Amino acid sequence: VSPGLLVVAGSFAAFRLLNRGLERLVPPPPSARRNRWNTRKGIGEPGALPSIHNPSPHRFYLHPGLSEDLVGTHAPGAHSLVAMSVGYFLEDFVDMLCHQKLHQSWELLFHHSVVIVCFGIAVLLHQYVGFALVALLVEINSIFLHLRQILLMANLVHTTCYRLNSIINLGTYVVFRIATLAWMTRWLFLNREKVPLATYAVGTVGMAIMTPMNIILFYRLLRSDCFK
Repeated sequence: VSPGLLVVAGSFAAFRLLNRGLERLVPPPPSARRNRWNTRKGIGEPGALPSIHNPSPHRFYLHPGLSEDLVGTHAPGAHSLVAMSVGYFLEDFVDMLCHQKLHQSWELLFHHSVVIVCFGIAVLLHQYVGFALVALLVEINSIFLHLRQILLMANLVHTTCYRLNSIINLGTYVVFRIATLAWMTRWLFLNREKVPLATYAVGTVGMAIMTPMNIILFYRLLRSDCFK
């Protein structure tokens, strides 16, 4: 069995246990009991993201070769980080299927499917690990996105904390989501000859799906937090 697949399985199991433990240790507030999935994710993910997703900038610092060659260069730690992320997204996918109605979660299910396929290619082929690490920069914004969800569930919309988080959330959204996806799309276009046709097609389709989805979500955030 590939070591990468073992890391994926271990990550899946660890996040599964984390979700079950949080559900028992942290009862959902009355305002959130109708949607227990949002409660668990709102509480669990900000604590998980710094240890799983955010080290990607540190990996580029430790291994400068990653930034020079996003296709073939990778360190074992960087590969494991991508594999752990696949396990997380798989667990989140299964959790949504079990606890969310399809019309409420189809966008996230679609998003996770694309991420699992793209990251899974990097894990199985031991290639494009650097490109996957760039994609993980997007998740830095998820900390503030999920903190926003927690504040909404706690009915703290009209507080300084919510307004401050809203500003940081929108700023990191532009930098780590929109700008990062734009850079990745540009990299794919400029490095077409380095990427096999099948992989290039998967990457192009992934960017074509992710970019509009993130722009639509950004518009929703602006409309909700700034224009109301």
